[in-house]
Amino acid sequence: MIKTVRIFFWVVVVSAALLQLWQEYEVLQWRHPLKVALYPVNADGSATSAAYIASLRAEDFEQLAAFFSREAAKYQLPLRRPITFYLGPEIHQVPPAPPAVSAPLHEIILWSLQFRWFGWRHQPEVGVPLDIKLYLLYHDPARQRHLRHSTALHKGRIGRVNLFAENSQHSVNAVIVAHELLHTLSATDKYDLNTHQPQFPQGYAEPYAQPLYPQSMAELMAGQIPQSAQTSRMAKSLDEVVIGRPTAREIGWLH
Repeated sequence: MIKTVRIFFWVVVVSAALLQLWQEYEVLQWRHPLKVALYPVNADGSATSAAYIASLRAEDFEQLAAFFSREAAKYQLPLRRPITFYLGPEIHQVPPAPPAVSAPLHEIILWSLQFRWFGWRHQPEVGVPLDIKLYLLYHDPARQRHLRHSTALHKGRIGRVNLFAENSQHSVNAVIVAHELLHTLSATDKYDLNTHQPQFPQGYAEPYAQPLYPQSMAELMAGQIPQSAQTSRMAKSLDEVVIGRPTAREIGWLH
């Protein structure tokens, strides 16, 4: 009896793993537009963040959809609008914060499970079945001048995005949201984790430009526009960002 239970348990585990692999494979085939829910969160409990969240409208995120449509067309993706965004209701609980980068593996795994459990419990209806959930954590810039690193998980297709609750930051916020979204689709960072400078050549929008510096655009998964071999600046909006070929290959836009 015990042996039968064990066999059944492992059959369930393996079946679940295979189903997840199949679902991940299917998403990156881009047979249909991906549906992304954006859930605002008042991360610091401030009146500023509350007012900003109350002012948000679905059209505020149209620039994200337009950006992915523009970039997908460059790779001849057979979808006019590959990603559709839905602004969901405010979530009144902050998702669990990730551990430090140097944390032991078991702590990272535990956080991953906690975050996915949070996502399962906090996904209000937006009218369509969802492929990806992003929690937008807004902060009052008067209280916090520097935000913690955002993070997203490929498994579970869920993201935790730290943003400023200020209209002047809306375009920069969109760059950060787009970056974390692609992490849920298997895209990797293309900057040096120590210096935060774009990696050459995969982190450059124009790796074959002559002269090489200064660059005029940022590769999305680098986020910075190289000005020299040692310096770069943050992209101010998605108008200054492209999805490079290495990233396009990771997310299934190139084969």
